[in-house]
Amino acid sequence: MVQKYQSPVRVYKHPFELIMAAYERRFPTCPLIPMFVDSDTVSEFKSEDGAIHIIERRCKLDIDAPRLLKKIAGVDYVYFVQKNSLNSRDRTLHIEAHNETFSNRVIIHEHCCYTVHPENEDWTCFEQSASLDIKSFFGFESTVEKIAMKQYTSNIKKGKEIIEYYLRQLEEEGITFVPRWTPPSLGPSSETLSSSKNQTSSAAVSVPDAAALKEGLSGDGLSSPGATSEPVVGTPDDKLDADYIKRYLGDLTPLQESCLIRLRQWLQETHKGKIPKDEHILRFLRARDFNIDKAREIMCQSLTWRKQHQVDYILDTWTPPQVLQDYYAGGWHHHDKDGRPLYVLRLGQMDTKGLVRALGEEALLRYVLSINEEGLRRCEENTKVFGRPISSWTCLVDLEGLNMRHLWRPGVKALLRIIEVVEANYPETLGRLLILRAPRVFPVLWTLVSPFIDDNTRRKFLIYAGNDYQGPGGLLDYIDKEIIPDFLSGECMCEVPEGGLVPKSLYRTAEELENEDLKLWTETIYQSASVFKGAPHEILIQIVDAASVITWDFDVCKGDIVFNIYHSKRSPQPPKKDSLGAHSITSPGGNNVQLIDKVWQLGRDYSMVESPLICKEGESVQGSHVTRWPGFYILQWKFHNMPACAATNLPRVDDVLASLQVSSHKCKVMYYTEVIGSEDFRGSMTSLESSHSGFSQLSAATTSSSQSHSSSMISRWRFC
Repeated sequence: MVQKYQSPVRVYKHPFELIMAAYERRFPTCPLIPMFVDSDTVSEFKSEDGAIHIIERRCKLDIDAPRLLKKIAGVDYVYFVQKNSLNSRDRTLHIEAHNETFSNRVIIHEHCCYTVHPENEDWTCFEQSASLDIKSFFGFESTVEKIAMKQYTSNIKKGKEIIEYYLRQLEEEGITFVPRWTPPSLGPSSETLSSSKNQTSSAAVSVPDAAALKEGLSGDGLSSPGATSEPVVGTPDDKLDADYIKRYLGDLTPLQESCLIRLRQWLQETHKGKIPKDEHILRFLRARDFNIDKAREIMCQSLTWRKQHQVDYILDTWTPPQVLQDYYAGGWHHHDKDGRPLYVLRLGQMDTKGLVRALGEEALLRYVLSINEEGLRRCEENTKVFGRPISSWTCLVDLEGLNMRHLWRPGVKALLRIIEVVEANYPETLGRLLILRAPRVFPVLWTLVSPFIDDNTRRKFLIYAGNDYQGPGGLLDYIDKEIIPDFLSGECMCEVPEGGLVPKSLYRTAEELENEDLKLWTETIYQSASVFKGAPHEILIQIVDAASVITWDFDVCKGDIVFNIYHSKRSPQPPKKDSLGAHSITSPGGNNVQLIDKVWQLGRDYSMVESPLICKEGESVQGSHVTRWPGFYILQWKFHNMPACAATNLPRVDDVLASLQVSSHKCKVMYYTEVIGSEDFRGSMTSLESSHSGFSQLSAATTSSSQSHSSSMISRWRFC
């Protein structure tokens, strides 16, 4: 398997030319990199005007590997070829490197780039990417992979340290400024490193921190009296700055940074304009130990879930019923010693049976989701207030009063459902769970719920029986004395409702609760459909006024599909319900509709108005089409057949086996369509320019959605 690495953008607050002077001091060898033994110049080229300088070196490395492995391989040193291409006119340095030793067994490619900061010409940006592909290595493939990645990441950490070391060395020698390249006819007679004290060095100018600017905060830089202030700058929106990661996301290893950047890039390609915030992506990566494939799978499922049930708008559009406000014994209460928001839940004082009987399971679930959404918001606020990354909250659960009535079966069922949904969609948001005054009945409840809690989450639980929380290692280790709630013998008045029994007069019948649950949770603008091989899903849209705008927004939940738009002057007839007919394959899904009759001919009975669009599993697609004629438009989602092997006409074994499994020929889509008058398109609250299909709560301040524009000739396709 190919191992890949992608660095964040590292910003040096020094001019490009000074950074180049520091970089050149790494050769022919660098004492700060013990494994870098030596380097020889293989070839060198300089343009006549001095703007282009290309140099190729053969580098000798002493890899820290077991002696046995070196003996088996028959080498003591590993050789790499490095090509540096400096363009002084454009102020760029591109570095390409590949391994010479064992190139038939191991393929290593590295690309580094020094460029001028896009918004501040006195700063320099550095980016790095690499790939490692081990074909074979005497049976030691996994060992070599571990050694290579360990050596590589250790050198990555030293990269900035080395440049800064040589910058200090230059400064000690009095070199604080290097003039830019100028054409020979216009430039000075000679170009030398200047130590003039009158020259302004980049180190003498304090510029706002790029990390703070990423969140719109002002920097703490000071300028000399009378000097103009530095412009507000930051790294490009589609890239992550190393300082920003440290300030807002925490200390990550190089490989963890790489996983975050690569997953973020994948989301930008498939969910353009609507990707979650970086801290939310990081939560899913942490939940799967930075396995990109696993994190991507659960995150895509969660994003689809959020979109379908419009969880992003729950804080703005849903008001908790009065019963919850009066009898749900939980609420936010200051923060813990680490700056995490603190949520207090007096579970022992809560009438779970009464709440379920009065509200139903879905209302409780929605309320818990609103609490989690509020927690995400508070984490962002505390990150800004405390000046360090805060991505999780602390929950204090008081179990005084817990008894057997809390083990009422429907109540436990509701609790397990809530745990399941929260675990799947809010990973790594719980920093610590303090369970206080656990009674004897608690082990019974714990036995029921603990199997549904992730192992990483369980390790964050601290359980205290009786008054143990008042002793050493108790509550005071995690919460300041002045904010300990009064009901825990503290001095701070806690405004969390005291709970109590829900009056039976508020109870509702099972039928009322069922109807309310359906209204509450299935209320969504999106519809779901199954797409089978040979049985596409189609919807009919009648257009009376030409120049109307058909808009669509759909997610491919399973499989790959082809999306088409057709036009017909006559209305397709709904298919007849025939269990033995051509449409019998739709029975497993129950929500598959075919409108185009098999006897219809393309070009005669109906026409294609858009080029087919192939959509992969996990992609989210948004677009619009301005109709040219009245009549009937058909939106079609069709199963995507993989192209046959060009080398042979014989079927592959995998294809034959797949054809025997109906499930392998099933795709699922979730879609929303709307027809809007052309004069109302840009201003419609439910058009593509609204945030109905965005992740407003998660994606704000990460990326900005580009505006959707209509066209009379083509659709504006956008992955969202």
